[in-house]
Amino acid sequence: MAKQPKRMKAWTGDTAVTHALTDAVKLVKANANAKFDESIEIAVNLGVDPRHADQQVRGVVALPSGTGRDVRVAVIAKDAKAEEAKAAGAEVVGAEDLVEKIQGGFMDFDRVIATPDMMALVGRLGKVLGPRGLMPNPRVGTVTPNVGQAVKDAKGGSIEFRTEKTGIIHAGIGKASFTEEALQVNVKALVDALNKAKPSGAKGTYIKRVSLSSTMGPGFKVEIGSIGV
Repeated sequence: MAKQPKRMKAWTGDTAVTHALTDAVKLVKANANAKFDESIEIAVNLGVDPRHADQQVRGVVALPSGTGRDVRVAVIAKDAKAEEAKAAGAEVVGAEDLVEKIQGGFMDFDRVIATPDMMALVGRLGKVLGPRGLMPNPRVGTVTPNVGQAVKDAKGGSIEFRTEKTGIIHAGIGKASFTEEALQVNVKALVDALNKAKPSGAKGTYIKRVSLSSTMGPGFKVEIGSIGV
């Protein structure tokens, strides 16, 4: 029988019971004992069936405490809008040349933003960006004429969320180095955004289960009522 790694033996807390948000955050931080600053992740099980158009949940939320990540932004725009994107801090900016580069395998970015006039070009990237969840979409603010603000939002803690096939939302809500208060605020902001994005087709219990975990640590169930949104 394989031996448990030392860090797993050091894990504390009961993963079988449901904890108040404050306690769950405390436990997740206490068990993030890897040699790097682990990401803190949330999983929200929604009472929806994403196979139906009227039950899909997708949106964007600005996390008050940020994400703790350096987000690399690519912007597909030209002329004045391209310059606006560069001034806002976008790492990669281009038009036809950038589209061709991405088609050739270039993927050195975490978010793609495009101006509306570029969507005919961006449409060529559906098979490349779509499966990775990177396709620009006006519903989440990544197709916009205000590219400068979109770049700043992406770098300042704005994240996208989208239901997976099983009706679960996975998202990073910070780092283990964040304070407990900072993580709690981010959790509440995301759950509030999910509530506001509740689709018309959702029936019965909408938010069914919430859990928190770190990159290398165990997951802890969160009492939904303790989130307070």
